Order: sequence, then structure tokens, then C-alpha cells
Amino acid sequence: MAELLSQQEIDQLLSNVKSGIEIKETSTKIEKEVIPFDFRLPNRISKNQLRTMRNIHENFSEGLSSFLVSKLQTIVNITVTSVDQIYYSEYVLSVPNPACLFTFDLVDTDIKGILEISPELAITLVERLLGGTGSGTKQHNIITPIEQKILGVVVERIMEDLHKAWQMIDNYEFEVDRFEPDVDFAQITSPSESVLLVSFEISFGEKAFLMNICFATYAFDTILAKLSLQKLSSIRPARYKGTTSHEIISNKIYDANIPIKIEFGEAEITMNELSGLKKGDIIKLKTKINEGVKVKVDNKTVFFGKVGVLNNKKAVKITHKIF
Repeated sequence: MAELLSQQEIDQLLSNVKSGIEIKETSTKIEKEVIPFDFRLPNRISKNQLRTMRNIHENFSEGLSSFLVSKLQTIVNITVTSVDQIYYSEYVLSVPNPACLFTFDLVDTDIKGILEISPELAITLVERLLGGTGSGTKQHNIITPIEQKILGVVVERIMEDLHKAWQMIDNYEFEVDRFEPDVDFAQITSPSESVLLVSFEISFGEKAFLMNICFATYAFDTILAKLSLQKLSSIRPARYKGTTSHEIISNKIYDANIPIKIEFGEAEITMNELSGLKKGDIIKLKTKINEGVKVKVDNKTVFFGKVGVLNNKKAVKITHKIF
């Protein structure tokens, strides 16, 4: 229902119109969120490319967790907590001192990186790899040379799993450079350059630890170009490029090891005859000399063949296949 104006309000409106006073309506302004943009260092990696890198490292975390489960004989959960693009100076400030850092290179590229394992995680891994429960304490977080050698088993596996995960982009080899307890000596880029920081949470039971992988992005142009050209829905490791799924599966099946048994014949003897057997005795088989021997695969007769000698070694020549 429309609001009715009183006579006094009508007179007031008429007087305002005659005097030329304008009535302004108040309008509500919607304030837009202002996003700061740094013109010194625009983002090298787009949001879609960051999402791709997250998917790659989620695959990496699955492989690493399976390895740690078999090595530590306990349930291990690894999750990717964040994939961010930050300044290298910001990353340096977040690293504790002393730290457990392993620098690495991507072979045949200018890309360098840092694998940061929290000191608590490093000490727990060492204790569990040596047969402990991982609940021990240490007075200081300095990683000794002996502990570095023990951690080398896990670090080398991390490099292998990164190689497998990054095959979605190309066949990159990850190679450990050195161990560094101080981030100031693990200089992989200038402080004003950006880095790609991938953070992981590793859980053993109720305990959770932090692990970071930091990539210098100043040489990421070739990688970003490949990420832009490829579709994630159809992306596959570079070594499988140009092949079909049928060919990949067939090659894996052809390389599988299968146990084979050769059955020369059958015979039935009594327990009394068996107990009386001596060296040099002959057991008469049901198979005739001119008949072929059975070649069994998984206890199933698949081929028939003839026994012979090849290059001074006993061999069986396949004569025909059973369909």
C-alpha cells in the first residue's frame, strides 16, 4: 500500500520546488575489494598452472607415503597443504635455524630447489629407520653426518618420486646437490625473485610434521610453456608420448616374469618300492620316448616340446601349442 502524504508534507514539497531546492536521493555505494599488485614482480605462474603443480605433487605424495609405510612399518599420511608463489626472502625468513635442507638440481636445466625437512621430522625418521618408535627426544636439532647418511635413503627416494610425478610434464631428472643446516648458504636465487613453495603435512599416528619443496622459478619458462600447451585431462608421462594405452599395457605384460615347469612324465609306484629306491635305479614312466614333454605355465599345460641340448645346456624345444 502506497504511503499517503499529509497536507503539511505536500506544502513543504511545493515550497521546495518553487525555491529551486533539489532533493537528492542517497545511494548506497558497493565498495569493491582492492587487490594489491606488485609491478616489480608479477606472478610467473597462473592459477591454472598452480593447480596443475598441486595435482603433480599430490601424485608424488601418494608414492612417497607408500614407500614410508613399507620402510617404517606404520601408517603414514602425506597431504599437500599449500602451493604458493612467494618471494625467496619470505621463504628464507620462515626457515628455522638450524634446519635440515637438501639442495637439488633438475639435470640439464637451470632450475634449482630446496627440500626442507623439519628437524623434528628428520629426527623421527632417523629413529624409526633404526628400529625405534620415534618418540625419543634430542637436546638439539642439529643433524649429524651419520643422521644425514641415514636420511639419504629417504631423500633419494623423494628425488625418484619427484622424477616419476614430473613425467606428466617431461622426463626431468632430480639430483641431490648437498646438505645445508643454514638456509643462508643454500642460496638458489636472489631474495627479490619469486619461488614456488609446495608444503606437505606428514602424519605418523597422532604426530604431524612439515616438509617443504621450494623451486626457483626464474628458469620455469620452459616448464610453464609445456603446462600451457598440454591438457590435464589427456596428459600422460613424456616417455609414453605417441603410444596408446593398449601398447603400454601390452608392453608391461610382455615384460612380466612367468614361472614355467617341464613335466617329463608320470609314474605310479608303491610306498614299498619308493622306500627301496637306490642310486642308479630306473623308474619307468608312462610317457614314451617319442612323445613330447609337457610345458606348464602356472600348473596348466600350454605347450608340448622335445628335450635336447643347446650350447651345452639342457633345453626344451616347443613343438606345438595347446589351444
